[in-house]
Amino acid sequence: MRLKAIFIQNLRKYRKHRNISQMALAEKCSTSTAYIGQIEIGNRFPSLDMIEKIAVALQIRPYLLFWDEPNEANEIFIDKMETIPDSTKDKLIKDLTAAVHRIVKRIK
Repeated sequence: MRLKAIFIQNLRKYRKHRNISQMALAEKCSTSTAYIGQIEIGNRFPSLDMIEKIAVALQIRPYLLFWDEPNEANEIFIDKMETIPDSTKDKLIKDLTAAVHRIVKRIK
């Protein structure tokens, strides 16, 4: 699947999962409803700044908008992450990043 199509599919999925209308998302991102609609039908593609605003509005990490294999386990993880304090999230991310780097070094 092309990256743009993945982005559009995930944008719609997370917007609907959060029960946010295009209008509400537009307001949270300081843009127009028409612009969000144009993104969702594939006529426009957002800048990196707008992708970041969208991710913040949807309360997700920006990379999830490009994740090619979204699944139920990923959604459950996202929901669980919302209940974890930010300091704990930061430590988890740091520990996971370090573990990934160690694994990559072993593969090389």
